[in-house]
Amino acid sequence: MCVISSPELAKEVVRDHDVTFSERDPPIAAQVASFGCNDISFDSYSNPRWKNKRKVLATELLTNARLNACYGLRREQVMNGLNDVYENVGKPIDIGKWTYLVALNAAISMILGGELPGEKGAAIEGNLKENSSESMVLMGKPNVSDIFPAIARFDIQGIERRMRKINQQFNRLLESVIEMAIDKEKDKKSSEQKLGFLELLLHLERNNNEDNASPLTMDEVKGLLVDILVGGTDTTTTMVEWTMAELMQRPEIMEEVKKELRDVVGVNNTVEEFHLSNLSYLNAVIKETFRLHPALPLLVPRCPGRSVHLNGYTIPKGSRLFINMWCIHRDPGIWENPLEFRPERFLNDPDNSNHYGNDFRFMPFGSGRRKCPGIPLGEKLLFFILASLLHSFEWRLPHGIVLDMSGKFGIVMKKKEPILLIPTPRLTNLDANC
Repeated sequence: MCVISSPELAKEVVRDHDVTFSERDPPIAAQVASFGCNDISFDSYSNPRWKNKRKVLATELLTNARLNACYGLRREQVMNGLNDVYENVGKPIDIGKWTYLVALNAAISMILGGELPGEKGAAIEGNLKENSSESMVLMGKPNVSDIFPAIARFDIQGIERRMRKINQQFNRLLESVIEMAIDKEKDKKSSEQKLGFLELLLHLERNNNEDNASPLTMDEVKGLLVDILVGGTDTTTTMVEWTMAELMQRPEIMEEVKKELRDVVGVNNTVEEFHLSNLSYLNAVIKETFRLHPALPLLVPRCPGRSVHLNGYTIPKGSRLFINMWCIHRDPGIWENPLEFRPERFLNDPDNSNHYGNDFRFMPFGSGRRKCPGIPLGEKLLFFILASLLHSFEWRLPHGIVLDMSGKFGIVMKKKEPILLIPTPRLTNLDANC
């Protein structure tokens, strides 16, 4: 195992030797959760199927045109969530649970092209939430079977056994969602646009695309759904929690955010996605949160496909390599007063403003061929949810409560304790706007 903790070495890994370090050595729990590495995150780069799946995400599912077409679906779920908060004004709201449900509902809505109907839909949503949370916990646990493959068949900690049980339940849920999508597709005219992600994936599962690439398998369809459902919702929830926690500790920054929202959105309007590009200070707040609290503090580990020399050392083929973004993002040699929450650093220094993997000091989403392909969707959802929460309500801590800013180790670095906040409406006509 090797850990990289400097931007110079990170650059060598993700740019100079990107192809070599684009392989994966996924933990056993991740192999099970991804239906045998049939997703994007854990499949091998050398597998031609991986390139096909990434192309599907980049050129079919997550294009600007398709995401813009799905805006109404995202907006509906965010507005539903705001109405839920409005109905509980004066009561403590668990920000993490609320965000997770909004993000999950938005993801499911975009996958299906609409909401899950009836009691069956509500049951599926609840079970998806429970199963995806348990999956993330198990994937983040150190597993002796991953360190010593010779004893993996004994599954000493029971992690593989528990993950297989969760995956069986998850598979049944996905089968139900797929069945709903097929029924919905039958009722559609062939000329109608395939708005839902799943409709498009099922089309690609049945047909070659215009470049004559191999059609997707059903396990690949499920793997991509897991990436969208689990990866996006969990990360979005974590970052909303950390951002709200930081803002509650710094009222002067909170006031600056609210002033910008008043100026850009207006005091009687709800936030729309077209407002987001003009919210430069809130954007800087989100980036500063990603710097201090990267959702994936060690990113997803890389694995060299051959032995390679790095900084005078030989990294053997098959080693597991981590890029420690937690350390790089807090390095005093890179960042002035690195432990201070200062959004202005992303306003005043244009070199620090890029988070798409070109600045090796700041890579919350990774870089190179293994950079997170879901950035366009995750960005829109995170930004929209946060802006809506902050513009629609004033927030305060319950009396006598002190924020716990400690984190909980896992693939995703979550807050150890949930953040409970009490809302007071800021907008006089929230019902009309929703």
